[in-house]
Amino acid sequence: MTVSYHDSNARMSQITVYNGTVYLAGQVPTDATADMRGQTEQVLGRIDALLAEAGTSKEHLVSAQIWVTSMTEFDQMNAAWDAWVVPGRPPVRAAVEAKLAKPEWKVEIMVVAALPEA
Repeated sequence: MTVSYHDSNARMSQITVYNGTVYLAGQVPTDATADMRGQTEQVLGRIDALLAEAGTSKEHLVSAQIWVTSMTEFDQMNAAWDAWVVPGRPPVRAAVEAKLAKPEWKVEIMVVAALPEA
């Protein structure tokens, strides 16, 4: 099987596709001045765009890993997530508190999705 890499630089790819599965790199907000909900919405929008680029969508999510910088803002992240995830099709998910690469980031999300059957 062939592995394909998209939106790559010397360090990483934003998308990797292998054997009918799409793997996205962890996505972070572009406007770090937003609150937790706003940053989460930005990240989910970026995930939508990358999944579309790879030929799939959030309807085909398999798993998600979420890192937040403070569990005191966890409800804000969940509010954005709950409004975004496809009803009846939530992926398996883990969410933990962590220190992120830039202190202004409040959330990072990494997902895996299946390619739809042709």
